[in-house]
Amino acid sequence: MGMAMLNGEIRMKKKAWTILIVCSMLALTACGDAEKKSGDTEVVETLNLDDDDSEEKEDAQQAAAAGNSVMKYQFKDVRGNDYEGTLVDSFPKCTYDFTKLVEENGYKYYRDEENGITSRLGIDVSQYQADLDWTQARASGIEFAILRVGGRGYGASGTIYEDEKFRDNLRGAVDAGLEVGVYFFSQAISEREAVEEAEFVLSKIEAADIKGPVVFDPEEIKEDESRTDGISSKVLTDNCIAFCDTIKAAGYDTMIYANMKRMALELDIAKLQDYDWWYADYYETPQCPYDYEMWQYTDTGSVPGVEGNVDIDIWFQHEKGE
Repeated sequence: MGMAMLNGEIRMKKKAWTILIVCSMLALTACGDAEKKSGDTEVVETLNLDDDDSEEKEDAQQAAAAGNSVMKYQFKDVRGNDYEGTLVDSFPKCTYDFTKLVEENGYKYYRDEENGITSRLGIDVSQYQADLDWTQARASGIEFAILRVGGRGYGASGTIYEDEKFRDNLRGAVDAGLEVGVYFFSQAISEREAVEEAEFVLSKIEAADIKGPVVFDPEEIKEDESRTDGISSKVLTDNCIAFCDTIKAAGYDTMIYANMKRMALELDIAKLQDYDWWYADYYETPQCPYDYEMWQYTDTGSVPGVEGNVDIDIWFQHEKGE
């Protein structure tokens, strides 16, 4: 998120769907002896399916449903490293058609009138941005803001802190007429700490006009040792649930912030399919095969009223019934 999420974000020109077909065959001798020449033999066929290959993709998905294949997807991180994830069949899939993505006045917009899906434009900021002119940002087309309300230190003590500019940013964004949400930079190592973080957030926003989502942002620290190094997928997943359920119980909408590497390799997303996602991917076409509500499409955006680079986000809007 901003400076903290420069590493591990995802870039790729095209989404590729891969199906891995695995068959086990028993090799028998001419005399009928049940001798395996090299044990069970795996026959693997890999198909790379572009988005346009809908018929082939459907065949692959049907094969997967029949139990004789495993769906895989491939992606790259910001350094160009290749990764592969296993597709979770039960998780709702991304249906956005990114040929409907347009660029106007330096911003990206999504407009799919046929399917009743449009977008709103926003930014997310923290104390690392200089003082903002929220009125100028609003006049340029920015409609919402996700503000960092605070975080937890990644050192051993894990002290919770309020973002130094949260109150000023909150006042400025609301006065400018923007819809406001918040995010918390988490370094929780247990469900108890995740609930503690959620309760801290609630204490900071209870008197505020927060109409946007309250986002759980479990960060990975790349350039230093952190208290969350080696945290298990189970603990990380349980932390997401604990934070979001605490926030939802207080009446707020929630989201989980993640990039593709986090979703594919570090979270048990089968347990998180009922939660909304804020997905970070800085290439032209996002790589995520799963459904998400918000897309952080750059961390080097330029917005009037904001000095230096800023994260810019698309919030997908679905007509009723979609």
